[in-house]
Amino acid sequence: MKIKFGIYWQLIKSLQTLLLLLTGITGFISARCPYISWELTLGMIISLFLVISGTTVYNMIWDRDIDAKMQRTKHRPLPAKKISVKEAVIFGTVLNVVGLSLAYYLSPLYALIIFAGLFIDFIIYTIWLKRTSAWSILWGGISGGMPILAGRVLGVGEIDLIGILLAVSIIFWIPTHIMTFNMHHFKDYNYAQIPTFASKYGFKNVRLIIALSTISSAFAFALGAFALGLSWSFLRVLVLLAIIAFGFAMYSILKPSDKSNFQVFKVASLYMVFALLVIILGSIFY
Repeated sequence: MKIKFGIYWQLIKSLQTLLLLLTGITGFISARCPYISWELTLGMIISLFLVISGTTVYNMIWDRDIDAKMQRTKHRPLPAKKISVKEAVIFGTVLNVVGLSLAYYLSPLYALIIFAGLFIDFIIYTIWLKRTSAWSILWGGISGGMPILAGRVLGVGEIDLIGILLAVSIIFWIPTHIMTFNMHHFKDYNYAQIPTFASKYGFKNVRLIIALSTISSAFAFALGAFALGLSWSFLRVLVLLAIIAFGFAMYSILKPSDKSNFQVFKVASLYMVFALLVIILGSIFY
């Protein structure tokens, strides 16, 4: 049982899933809804975690052949044959059905946005575009922005400007995250014949895109935080975080290397985590 749990935990890409869950929690708390209850909060966390996890499992099933070709992914449960495809399909389907059912019980609009994230990520990004177009990353970013928008919608009951701004900040951050990762594992992606911006447009142009995406993400976050009415103390922290992230992005342009590229990858991840925490704390202590 313990071994099986470990395999299932690997299937959901726990770190990625928990980070996306954190964005959803951020959107929910940003609503500052006076009617938020522990039942609603717990329902949001469980439903969002289940659907994000289920979507990830579906992606792992579909990509098992290319995962087997890459050094960094060949030890994942499916290419390593630690679990059967049938078991993975059942697991992913149960997660999605239960998660979407609970989401619909909480709010039909909330469930619709979560389903949109699943559809865009699995059908449009993974099945349709990932193996044929470097621009698939744009749809990957859009799907990644759905959890924070869904959380916001559950809190306020509608799609508003703040929710859109927060989603846009995630949409711009994800390409920064993934493109840097693509460059770090450039040979792996080429061997698996997955088109990336690095292979199509070159490292120099990708580093520029990363810098611009970092600025855009920070700008969208700042606008969202300002619209939320966060105090200047929290806004200053966001500005400082953005400056640090942008500084690393510019350094990777001026001093290009595999090391500097991966530093941007790590800093971008930390930037997003701390920026989300600032939004959460700023929303609670306003």
